[in-house]
Amino acid sequence: MFKILSMKHLNETIFEMVVEAPMVARSCQPGQFIIVRSDEEGERIPLTICDYDREKGSVTIVVQVIGAGTMKMSKMKEGDFLADFVGPLGHPSDLVTDDIEEVKKKKIVFVAGGLGTAPVYPQVKWLHEHGISADVIIGAKTKDILIMEEQFKEVAGNLYITTDDGSYGRTGMVTKCLEDLVNNEGKVYDHCVTIGPMIMMKFVCQLTEKLGIHTIVSMNPIMVDGTGMCGACRCSVEGKTKFACVDGPEFDGHKVNFDEAMRRSAMYRDLEAKAKEALLNG
Repeated sequence: MFKILSMKHLNETIFEMVVEAPMVARSCQPGQFIIVRSDEEGERIPLTICDYDREKGSVTIVVQVIGAGTMKMSKMKEGDFLADFVGPLGHPSDLVTDDIEEVKKKKIVFVAGGLGTAPVYPQVKWLHEHGISADVIIGAKTKDILIMEEQFKEVAGNLYITTDDGSYGRTGMVTKCLEDLVNNEGKVYDHCVTIGPMIMMKFVCQLTEKLGIHTIVSMNPIMVDGTGMCGACRCSVEGKTKFACVDGPEFDGHKVNFDEAMRRSAMYRDLEAKAKEALLNG
């Protein structure tokens, strides 16, 4: 059993949970994920690690309420216990495992959208702690659903906020912001990490390919089981079959077949909707 040390709702559909998990906190790295079950009957939910504190033995996750499993988690409170909190799983970010001197030479930009803001944070924080500056673009539909702005202000080299409706920061999608920075404001990047909705990552990759910026994406959104057993997170990378959970979750975005991945991510939508309805109806 894993104790919930704190529980905070960031907006109507997203909450932040800090969990006591010393073994996970001791060995996890930015880019990795964990598997959570709220109770013995709960579904397995793969979630990317948002932050960790090795001294306190805690791990932070940020979760969006989508289906029955995440809805059940959202109703838990500080002092409650999760049945399972397994990890770390997957491969750490290349920025963490590559030669630090080579990473210092890169001109890095992170492009985050929606819930993807959370898994971007530990990577930017790790770079900051190692004296490496990275720019960060965070996109949201409106100001009301923007998350983690204050945390990023402490670790990002430059932070750019953009909202689809112009209610805060710049106006437009993250692709417009990145294109403006490069083409109109003189910014130069050679490495991009983008994490967010599948459609967002697809269009960011199309843009960065034109701009000549090497781009990494996280395929966490298509995970189900998280161990490679179910096969739901199969994706085509440069024409070869990969599993997001065991081969990733991060891949070269210019080599990912996003159209195939988006079709796969929609496979369980009807089943999830039925499970959520059953939970709401008791």
